[in-house]
Amino acid sequence: MGQDYQQLVDRLAEKTTGELQDGVEVVIKPVPDRTESGVLDPRVLEVMMQQQDSSPAAPFSLEAARAGMGWINTDLTTTPIMTEAIEIPSAEQPISARIYRPRSTELLPAVVYFHGGGFFGGTLEPVEHPCRLLAEQANVVVISIDYRLAPEHPFPAGLNDCFTAVKWVYEQAEELGINRAQLAVAGDSAGGNLATVCALLDREQQTEMIQYQILLYPVVNLAALSTDDFKWRLDAYEMNENRKLLEGIVTALEDTDGLLNRLYLQGTTDVQDPHVSPLFSDKLAGLPDALIITAEYDYLRLEGEAYGRKLARAGVKTKRIQYNGMDHAFIEKLGQYPQAEDCITEIANGLKKRFATTQPTGG
Repeated sequence: MGQDYQQLVDRLAEKTTGELQDGVEVVIKPVPDRTESGVLDPRVLEVMMQQQDSSPAAPFSLEAARAGMGWINTDLTTTPIMTEAIEIPSAEQPISARIYRPRSTELLPAVVYFHGGGFFGGTLEPVEHPCRLLAEQANVVVISIDYRLAPEHPFPAGLNDCFTAVKWVYEQAEELGINRAQLAVAGDSAGGNLATVCALLDREQQTEMIQYQILLYPVVNLAALSTDDFKWRLDAYEMNENRKLLEGIVTALEDTDGLLNRLYLQGTTDVQDPHVSPLFSDKLAGLPDALIITAEYDYLRLEGEAYGRKLARAGVKTKRIQYNGMDHAFIEKLGQYPQAEDCITEIANGLKKRFATTQPTGG
């Protein structure tokens, strides 16, 4: 793959600035080796062809769904990144986490990272290499959180773990070698939801700890309910070849029978509660600057776009980067999809830009 792969990474890196759309700076990254629009990236197509299975869909099994999550990826770091497993104290039960740290004698910015998995699955493993690469590229300490999962621990258990972890990192900043004035949250899919809801809680409780939020193809509207600015529709996706395959990819995450609601909420709260579906929040003003990453052929793309517009309307500085030809969860294909590597670079650039002017604070 070597040289060709690197050329594709380089080509993606050429496009870093975008145009303002509804107050959001939008960067559209093209498929690096296709000139046409409305097409799947060749590497995604290859993976899809390998995965195609003609057997009928089996009824939902929690064990099978969890086992099928995650993707083995590649460690692309070229410098030593120290990795440490820790337990974060919590009133309910200790929260397992991993710290990824570049070599440094200075206090570094920190990113508290929440993995994806629909609130009921996912582990620290698939995001280990992305977190390591982010630590290296951005020169930040990354703390990846193994929060509790539904249905064994329904809402708000996982969210409570995430916010407890943010508070702990903020409070222990000096001991952790972190500059507490430079704290970001990040997450993919369900983890993107947890990251932005932590930012909401931070502002609601007036703790003002979080300065930047990085949301990779986030879940922000749990039941995909229509709003005045959002309506999910298939014709919003441009499909100029492999239409049947593309439709299948786009609708793969459609939750037609309210499964997430049953597993995650279990009747504890309304699906439009902003702590579940932040797209319904009317308290977005004052939230930290946001970087939203979307994939062209992802069911969650349209709600991610809508959330970006709503943040911008509330006065939150927002940038959205869309990777054309990509499907959901592409960050886990690090080393296989050049877009995953470029995405980490873009996140690192966003962090450096955001924290370039923040001075370390003591005490």
